[in-house]
Amino acid sequence: MDTAIEQSSESSMKKVVYHQFGERDVLQLANSDIPSPQTGQVLIRVHGAGLNPIDWKTRKGLGFVAKQIENTLPWTPGYDVAGEVVAIGDAVTTLAPGDRVMGLVGFPLSGGGYAEYALATADELAVVPEELDLVTAGALPLAALTAWQALFEVADLDPGQKILVHAGAGGVGHLAVQFALARGAHVIATASAGNRDFLSELGVHEVIDYHTSDFAEECFGLDVVLDLIGGETGKRSLRTLGDKGMLVTIPTVTADEVVSAAEAEGLRAHGMTVRPDVFHLDEIAELIEGGDVKVHIEKTFALDDAVQAHELLEGGHVRGKLVLDCR
Repeated sequence: MDTAIEQSSESSMKKVVYHQFGERDVLQLANSDIPSPQTGQVLIRVHGAGLNPIDWKTRKGLGFVAKQIENTLPWTPGYDVAGEVVAIGDAVTTLAPGDRVMGLVGFPLSGGGYAEYALATADELAVVPEELDLVTAGALPLAALTAWQALFEVADLDPGQKILVHAGAGGVGHLAVQFALARGAHVIATASAGNRDFLSELGVHEVIDYHTSDFAEECFGLDVVLDLIGGETGKRSLRTLGDKGMLVTIPTVTADEVVSAAEAEGLRAHGMTVRPDVFHLDEIAELIEGGDVKVHIEKTFALDDAVQAHELLEGGHVRGKLVLDCR
C-alpha cells in the first residue's frame, strides 16, 4: 500500500479502492476528485468509517455484493460513515453544511465509506448526538441497525422476555445486548472468558463461556435467540427455544440451512438483511444520549492502514467495533 500519497488538497481526496477481488493486499490508497452532491444528496467530510465483516467478505469476492460489482471494479468499500456535512444538493431541506451526521450509506452496491469524503442521500442520515464523537459514530450504523431490526422488527422482543445473544461482545452483539436490556429483557450472552467482565459491565444477566460450557444445555424456554454465528451454532440453538420462541440468524451464507432445520422441528427461525432506516438510527441515538447504550471501539486505524484493519477484522474475535479515522 502506498502511504506516501500527499494529504488531500481542496479539490482531491484520498480513498481506499481495490481493482480486483483478493487478499488484503488488493486494498490500495488512491487520489480522486471530491465528488459533488447531486439532487437529494449531501457531501460528507468523513471523520469515522466503520469496518464490518461484509467488507472483507466482499473484498474476497464472496457473497451477493461481490457478484453484483465484479464487472464494475474498482470499488471503494465501506457503508458506515459519520462526519460533517460540507455541501448539499438540490431538494435537500433537512440538512445543512456543518451538521454532524451518521448513516448506513451506499448500501449495498455503492459503498464508498473508506474515504475522506463520501456522498449520501439525505434520507440515509441521522444527526449524531453531542455525546458521541464523530469517529466513534462512524462505527455505529450497520451493526446497530442489524441488532435493532433483528430484535424489534423480526423477533418483536418484549419487556420481560428471555433472549440469548451469541457472540455478545462483538460488533453487533455488544449493541444487541444493550438494546435488549434497554427494552427490559432478561439477557444471556455467549462469549469467551476474557469478555465476561466486559459484558457484565454492560448489564448482561448471564454470560456463558462457550469454551467451557454448552449453551444448549444451560438455556431452555427462550423467547428469542439472536444467532450471530450461524451454521451448527444456529441449528443447535433451536433446542433452547420455548414453544413460541424465535431464532433470528444473521450470517446469510448459512441462513437457509438454519431456517430449514427449524421448519423440520416445527420451530420458528428467520434470516434477515439489514436495511438503511434513519428513524431507527434516531431511536438508537436517543438511547446513546440517555446513556443507555455505549459504542465500544476496540481499535482505530488511519485511512492508509486499511490493510492492517482488515487483518484484525478478518481474524474475528474483535470486542466491539473497528473504525477508520479518515480525518
